[in-house]
Amino acid sequence: MPSKTDTRPVFELRLYGLHVVVQHVPSWLVALATTAGGAAGTWWAQRSHL
Repeated sequence: MPSKTDTRPVFELRLYGLHVVVQHVPSWLVALATTAGGAAGTWWAQRSHL
């Protein structure tokens, strides 16, 4: 069994009194960003050829 180690967060933001830490990125968020990026890229490619 692996020993418990101190893992680094994926994202950490410290701004004045605000401290936000993201430990892991959910897979549904990665899928949503990929789909939105592909749709935006397709729309942009079609618009630039007109």
